[in-house]
Amino acid sequence: MYAHVLVEYNVKNLDKTFTYKIGKELQDKIKVGMKVKVPFNNTNINGFVVAITDSCDFSEVKEVSKIVDENLILNEELLELGKYLQSKTLCSLISAYQTMLPSSLKIKDQKHKYVKYETYLYLNSSTNIKEYINKNSRYKNQIKLLTDLLNKKEVLKKDYNFSSVQTLLKKKIISSKKVQVHRININNKIKSHQKLTAEQDKVFKTVKAHLNEAQTYLLYGITGSGKTEVYIHLIAEVIKNKKKALLLVPEITLSAQIVKRFYERFGSKVAIFHSALSDGEKYDEYSKIMHNEIDVVVGTRSAIFAPIKHLGIIIIDEEHSQTYKQENMPRYHTLDMALFRSKYNNIPLILGSATPSLESMARAQKGVYKLLTLQKRIGNSTLPHITMVNMQEEMQKRNMIFSDLLINKIKTRLINKEQTILLLNRRGHSTIVTCQNCGFTYKCPHCEISLTYHKTTSNLRCHYCGYTIFKPQVCPECQEEALNYYGIGTEKLEAELKKQFPTARIVRMDVDTTSKKGSQEKIITSFLNQEYDILLGTQMISKGLDFPKVTLVGIISADTSLNMPDFRAFEKTFSLLTQTAGRAGRASNNGEVIIQSFDPHNPIFEFIKNNDYDGFYRSEMIKRHTLDYPPYYYLVSLRVTSASYDDASSEANRAASYLRKNLNKNTIILGPTTASIFRLNNIYRFQIIIKYKYDDNLLSVLKQLDEMYILNKKVNLEIDLSPNVI
Repeated sequence: MYAHVLVEYNVKNLDKTFTYKIGKELQDKIKVGMKVKVPFNNTNINGFVVAITDSCDFSEVKEVSKIVDENLILNEELLELGKYLQSKTLCSLISAYQTMLPSSLKIKDQKHKYVKYETYLYLNSSTNIKEYINKNSRYKNQIKLLTDLLNKKEVLKKDYNFSSVQTLLKKKIISSKKVQVHRININNKIKSHQKLTAEQDKVFKTVKAHLNEAQTYLLYGITGSGKTEVYIHLIAEVIKNKKKALLLVPEITLSAQIVKRFYERFGSKVAIFHSALSDGEKYDEYSKIMHNEIDVVVGTRSAIFAPIKHLGIIIIDEEHSQTYKQENMPRYHTLDMALFRSKYNNIPLILGSATPSLESMARAQKGVYKLLTLQKRIGNSTLPHITMVNMQEEMQKRNMIFSDLLINKIKTRLINKEQTILLLNRRGHSTIVTCQNCGFTYKCPHCEISLTYHKTTSNLRCHYCGYTIFKPQVCPECQEEALNYYGIGTEKLEAELKKQFPTARIVRMDVDTTSKKGSQEKIITSFLNQEYDILLGTQMISKGLDFPKVTLVGIISADTSLNMPDFRAFEKTFSLLTQTAGRAGRASNNGEVIIQSFDPHNPIFEFIKNNDYDGFYRSEMIKRHTLDYPPYYYLVSLRVTSASYDDASSEANRAASYLRKNLNKNTIILGPTTASIFRLNNIYRFQIIIKYKYDDNLLSVLKQLDEMYILNKKVNLEIDLSPNVI
């Protein structure tokens, strides 16, 4: 028998299998998908078995050294998914399989053992315990342990005096055993499902009738319409049919509240999977999933690769979110992977959102997806009333950050013991530091990006490469003390809030305050428990969170995302503002939203004020059609990078010329041009954009172009087949 092994080296010219003989001692154990150790050149390396055959074409082959982990097996579905991932992103196959595994199970050797054990103590049945207790009553710690063991079958060793435990073990009065345990253990009391409204029930029954079909549904439900409850009922139905469910959420922050609800409904049968877990926690959750110990997996993007057996439904919540796209190689979109698993298992895929992506809605309008709607909020709550504020007029009153209206509305909430959410679409204290005397602006020396001032650490930081310097006192150009801070960040907003409302309890939620493990969940729980009056933050607070006491949402600098050099800028702004507005008035009290803008007459704000997704969709689709953008055209982004400007420039022109010669005439090729961030970490970046409707040459041409740069050490080519930003 012979094993065809994909070796661990993530090098494209080694992206192929190598054949090894399977020794007799391994023939009954080795399986396709197993991790093995094999000789390669003069060393032993890891690899995955991707096929087993009875013969091979070579006269002499080396032998598989050993099986690394008999419990880790990539099943047939995941092996096929890896090949599909490779075809969709042009990555190496080993890179695809690496992406599908948590860090604790990557193919390279791990010195750390992630399996966790607890030691339990139990009584030896041959010992007369009561007699021992009577004779040794002066040994209080021993008696406590033995008394507990008379009432329980076993106890945790760590809960008792070490010396007493050792004495009883030596006397063979008690024994011990090691038991593997999971780091995340939930023993919630299971709550019954809530009754669905007529509108929710219609959606539920529509999907329920087709649980054994590979149909994609777009669930368009306004904020607060109860999409999550529909998910829960569908998942319960899937579990009744002895199958499993996968729910994907875009942000770790969203998972906290949703996971709590799922624990309350499905108890310990829920596994969670996201990047904020420790390596040990990821190992445990992956192990539970692999060994079929759970019914539901809730996670972020990477959970799409979870080794779920008997998968019965896939749900992607907030499907419009950009975080479902992986920006590093392999640059996959979660939706593509979900569609593959839906078809492979012949199961429904549900895409849920209050602001569906234009691509998803276009597919629903064409009948590629089946459209389902929820247009009423749960209970007595109504959509919040939205008011626009012209900040040009406010600035004439010297209101630089907060309008008079927003200040008065916040005061009212504080008096009424209600809560407020404030959104600012950026982080840091001030955006740029500039000298008023000579005009000098601090920029990153590696990226040519303005440095951001952070007040709490008193430094200037590049948010792309991490370059940091302490805040200077004088301008380095003219040596004058004339440095000024322009723009506003969450730190500065927090400081201004404290000046305006000194008695208010304020909590900030952004990248800087949520870097520690568990910090996001702590902030969300504290705010939910009304330990704070005002929550201010960045985009992470804009969707999916449910706070019954929030009756006011304020949006600062609403124009910021409108002015980004991105063809999706209006779509992202509509989604961001609509989702954030939806945090207000989700219980019995009516909600209000104050949107501060320097361009309040922009048509997009009328769509937002009227919660008019359909009107926005029609308006934006006209622009997309005129400018040949998705969903009318597909996009591919190619980036040519090098430490040398001349090499990057010449190779970018060469690549563009190759594409023009080999792609269809109807395919549009733009560039090369300098990328939006031209120099990043001292690397020069040029960009080529491909727009196409259909091009049967595209994949083969891109593969050929990619292969041309495999061995080029001076220039790197990055290909993104579904770019979020161009």
